[in-house]
Amino acid sequence: MNQLNQRVEAALDSVRPYLVADGGNVNVVEITDEKVVKLEFTGACGSCPMSTMTFKAGLEEAIMKAVPEISAVEAINLTLAE
Repeated sequence: MNQLNQRVEAALDSVRPYLVADGGNVNVVEITDEKVVKLEFTGACGSCPMSTMTFKAGLEEAIMKAVPEISAVEAINLTLAE
């Protein structure tokens, strides 16, 4: 695992306990050459209507703050709440 991956994982680790407490988690699928982090929600997080808010306010913010060279964060299986 390269240093960029380790830093993204460390940022996610700061948020993961909250996801796990609700029966879910998140995995890094890939970090593209354009520095886009692709995340996959697992467990309860994949279908939770609050996932969009969790993603934007928690995961995206934690990654962008800890790893400023990341250009974007995307969830590949996030069901957007209507």
